[in-house]
Amino acid sequence: MANKHVDVLIIGAGLSGIGAACHLRKKCPGKSFTILERRKAIGGTWDLFRYPGIRSDSDMFTLGYSFKPWSEPKVLADGGSIKSYINEAARENDVEKEIQFGLKVVKSNWDSSSKTWTVETLREDTGETELYTSNFLFSCTGYYNYDGGFTPEFPGIDDFKGEVIHPQKWPENLDYSGKKVVIIGSGATAVTLVPAMADKAGHVTMLQRSPSYIATVPAIDPISVQMRRFLPEKVVYHAARARNIGIQRMVFKLSKSRPGAVRRLLLAAAKKQLGAEFDMKHFTPSYNPWDERLCAVPNGDLFKVLRKGDASVVTDHIDTFTAKGIKLRSGEELEADIIITATGLELQMLGGQNLSVDGKPVNFSEKMTYKGVMASDVPNLAVVVGYTNSSWTLKADIACEYVCRLINYMDAVGAREATPRDHDNCVTDDTVMEMQSGYLQRGRHHLPRQGSKAPWKVVQNYFYDLPILKFGSIADGYLQFDQVNKPKRTGISGLLSAIPGLAREGA
Repeated sequence: MANKHVDVLIIGAGLSGIGAACHLRKKCPGKSFTILERRKAIGGTWDLFRYPGIRSDSDMFTLGYSFKPWSEPKVLADGGSIKSYINEAARENDVEKEIQFGLKVVKSNWDSSSKTWTVETLREDTGETELYTSNFLFSCTGYYNYDGGFTPEFPGIDDFKGEVIHPQKWPENLDYSGKKVVIIGSGATAVTLVPAMADKAGHVTMLQRSPSYIATVPAIDPISVQMRRFLPEKVVYHAARARNIGIQRMVFKLSKSRPGAVRRLLLAAAKKQLGAEFDMKHFTPSYNPWDERLCAVPNGDLFKVLRKGDASVVTDHIDTFTAKGIKLRSGEELEADIIITATGLELQMLGGQNLSVDGKPVNFSEKMTYKGVMASDVPNLAVVVGYTNSSWTLKADIACEYVCRLINYMDAVGAREATPRDHDNCVTDDTVMEMQSGYLQRGRHHLPRQGSKAPWKVVQNYFYDLPILKFGSIADGYLQFDQVNKPKRTGISGLLSAIPGLAREGA
């Protein structure tokens, strides 16, 4: 049983965890850190998912890091390219050597007397337990269970003679050439799989209970392509990033203020690509745009395979699985050799670990999020939860910047403990991800709460969060520190960072 102490323990070596490590390296160069990663490789989601066509559902100018330009031409990048990008960031910022692979975090306990976290890990290949201690704990594990996705209890599923596959557990070297494939689902995974499999499969059918809004985006950003001819890569990247952040926010606001108009635009664009003869009931949702996450397809690839006849869409409910496929409530039977259950994720916070403070268990779903980053009454803990209505990394980036500012501020004022406290009893039943998506509603009991007002309210708005997390006051009256001593740092920056209320303390 090893025992290692560092200033900051990061859990997870995916997009968020590597980003957190890079920010610490840049903004807190004197701090030691270790990344605990359960898998054997960097990448998180982009190492786990291996299904055909796996790609981002956010543009890479906003899914990429603020400090590392995305220089490839694809707007929605494939999983392999994203994983390579994350590895490059780790290598360029010298954080690879700080990663401990193959360690599952089992439990973490904050000890108020020593002001430290003790984290118990399990080396799954040997069964060995290892302990780590740190002053600060930074969870970057995402919000879903890596062990398995969600599959409903389908009647008669054991009668089916073919293969049933969940995209999260895609079998290596699966041969689907010439086979009849039914994909259950209508979300981002399903709309990615259909065109990716249509070229080799005999036929692909997307079976959906209800339609989703699907928007076409350019596969390659033509503006950035032209700008790269005469401008530096960083300038091109940040220009595209700013433009896309603005477009995302504008579309979301319009969807909420004028849902009917946005709905008509989305349906008209889909109909134009599908053709006049296509039955639009398959792409006409019952809800308004952005009540659930909007699906994006590059160059309308989904619409193209549907129009060609290489794939089809069926909107119906499943009655039962049969030996040959799926019998629908309408009485129709869909024959299949392979059935793919693109039916969603199982939500899970903190990587599924048990959390406690001074030995008392913490139910994370009963905690409120402070500034969308920390948790009420839990000292020295930060958790990355990205946006649901925009790119995950936009929030992750500024959350990491906030954590770095907080750590530097605590050093400056001599504090060893920072705990968000709710003095106004403003907790609500809302979670940090209030959307109608099935997986979010199904797993809402795993998610932390939010409050009725700032700094406990999560607004899913980058333009609102940016000034607060990047420049706002650290000592705001809600964050309680154990002690405030004479600043340890000398010089103007150290003294300024110790003055509560200044816009840039600890920056």
